Amino acid sequence: MPTDPGISGPAIPLARWADRQLRLLASETGSARIAALDGPTIVGERGSNRDFRIDGRVSAGNGGSRLNLARDGVWYALTLLRPQDRELLPALFLGDELDINDTDSIAAAIARHDSAGLLERGRMLGLPVACIDETPVSPPVDMVLKGSRRSRTPGHRPLVIDLSSIWAGPLAGHLLWLAGADVVRVESQDRLDLIRRDDPATFGLLNQGKQSVVIDFSSDAHKAALISWIRRADFVIESSRVRALKHLGIDAEQLVSEVPGLVWLSVTGHGVRGEAAGWVGIGNDCGVAAGLTRAMADASGAIGYVGDALTDPLTGIAGARAAWQAYRSQEACRIILAMTAIGARALAEERAFDADLLDDELRGWAAAFGQPFPKRPRRTMLADLPELGADTKAWLPAC
Repeated sequence: MPTDPGISGPAIPLARWADRQLRLLASETGSARIAALDGPTIVGERGSNRDFRIDGRVSAGNGGSRLNLARDGVWYALTLLRPQDRELLPALFLGDELDINDTDSIAAAIARHDSAGLLERGRMLGLPVACIDETPVSPPVDMVLKGSRRSRTPGHRPLVIDLSSIWAGPLAGHLLWLAGADVVRVESQDRLDLIRRDDPATFGLLNQGKQSVVIDFSSDAHKAALISWIRRADFVIESSRVRALKHLGIDAEQLVSEVPGLVWLSVTGHGVRGEAAGWVGIGNDCGVAAGLTRAMADASGAIGYVGDALTDPLTGIAGARAAWQAYRSQEACRIILAMTAIGARALAEERAFDADLLDDELRGWAAAFGQPFPKRPRRTMLADLPELGADTKAWLPAC
């Protein structure tokens, strides 16, 4: 794995797994720009860019996810990123009186309930929740549908329609861009990507060189135009829940069935089969459900979050590899990425690769609670970040 004198702080567990996956992706794509990347930078650059701290049972950064003990002694992760999530807390706690904006009041409410009930109700309510000793219910990379083949001419430059947000999906799109694809970043005018506002440094790295289109999903003309772009595309990346996608008038399975060679990449917390299709997952709680917190507890005795939303970048890298392999096969398909299961797979594979070193890194991470997040030299931008909506008129000339 490449070394850099600018590194400071503890090693991020599973960064070496990410590095091995990047080496494989560079070989598969023949991209020198991907070969120049390294795992520690990709999994750690968000925390490094924003001067995060390693906060143990509070997620790095804004503390949006917290680990608390439930009544039965099981550690329970609850992620609260939006005001509407907090409005669901009385239902989560069966009408308990609490201050929904006070972390101590929320912790006390968790302590009055058993973890199984909190987990079931939280997922029914659409909250990102997890328990420490879960087992992933879906495959890490699940090909749920195949379609017809598409022959491409030599030198074909693939087109990616990137409808995703936050980290995992945009990272997959970024890696495909580094591999030579044209990427069109599509955002809803009513719901822009949160990290555009909250984390402009990381947003710029992940979305440099992509075209920026803003559409109105209440407009039939805009939705029809989007469908027409998808029918021309080689890849689609999205991170919407199944019912939300169909509410927008986008039927992924129909499009994969009808468009030869289309690779559809869906980023989810827990998969789309059975009841997991309705579960919401964010990087930090998915890491808990993946077993990262338990692995650190077993190695060190400490309870806390491992890395910064670690399953997000692991999923972005795994997704780019799966998508590129499918593209090279020329066969249309829909691929479901389950962040929890990808985190669990990475943990298992890293343990098989070097269990002692993994445990050393987990102990090192636990020993660093309260310290600054590892610093990485910032990657050099290879292209400009377009202004929001800079390419909308080019893609929607008649709307």
